[in-house]
Amino acid sequence: MPRKLIEIDPETWHALQLLGKDSMKSLQELADEAFAELLRKHGRPSSLKEALRDSARRLPANDDPARRKKRRP
Repeated sequence: MPRKLIEIDPETWHALQLLGKDSMKSLQELADEAFAELLRKHGRPSSLKEALRDSARRLPANDDPARRKKRRP
């Protein structure tokens, strides 16, 4: 897993530490949750499974909805 160094101001760091203690989550778990929600907000997949599901065709490649035969009742 790639690692990145980010700078967080002291007030935010303290708030994150308190949130982590209150919710019994590590800073990594809080960051994972925050980044997943940010990606969801912008309509981006957060996992390979979501990316594959989003890229799957709704109709088969050879299926033309305009040419479908209508069944008579």
